[in-house]
Amino acid sequence: MNLPNRLTLIRILLIPVFLVFMALSTLPHRYLIAALIFAAASFTDYLDGHLARKMGLVTNFGKLMDPLADKLLVFSALICFIPMGAANPIIVFIILARELLVTSVRLIAAEQGRVIAADWWGKLKTVFQMLWVLTTLITWWLWDYEAVFFSQSLVKGASAPAAPVMVLLGLCGILQVAVVLLTLCSGWNYFWKNRDLFSDF
Repeated sequence: MNLPNRLTLIRILLIPVFLVFMALSTLPHRYLIAALIFAAASFTDYLDGHLARKMGLVTNFGKLMDPLADKLLVFSALICFIPMGAANPIIVFIILARELLVTSVRLIAAEQGRVIAADWWGKLKTVFQMLWVLTTLITWWLWDYEAVFFSQSLVKGASAPAAPVMVLLGLCGILQVAVVLLTLCSGWNYFWKNRDLFSDF
């Protein structure tokens, strides 16, 4: 197994580690730790693709597993976000529906001996999803930080420095909208580019 494919597998193996920290509600700074794990896993997404192209190690395994690893990573976070109130279930459903559509198209293509790699629309969608997840994790970490470290000031009547959190919450909302738009656009583009697979419809 070549280096890019190993990095893809590392990204998959980091997912349960990420979920463990998301589940440990009593762990201090768990959102920050989860964000660092998510960032490390996301960096392998860039690194494995870059190395595969630079070293001429692009394989069918990489074309299939690389986008799958991205989906598993992002959905592990979004599933955690729903009970937290950090993600709208409808948005998560739209993202899931798009991924199921793309996966179905890939399976049909595979039956015909074709391997369809992710296009730029799909990659841009993935980048914005990862930015949204990271921004949300940092926001919730700061929220917890304020609740713990500024509680004394709040008791005395002073206001906690919530401005950064409010700004980040607004940014999270903008990123959510951007993710939905890119999800819909990339899904349609993916389907339309491969419409020949459904010529017998």
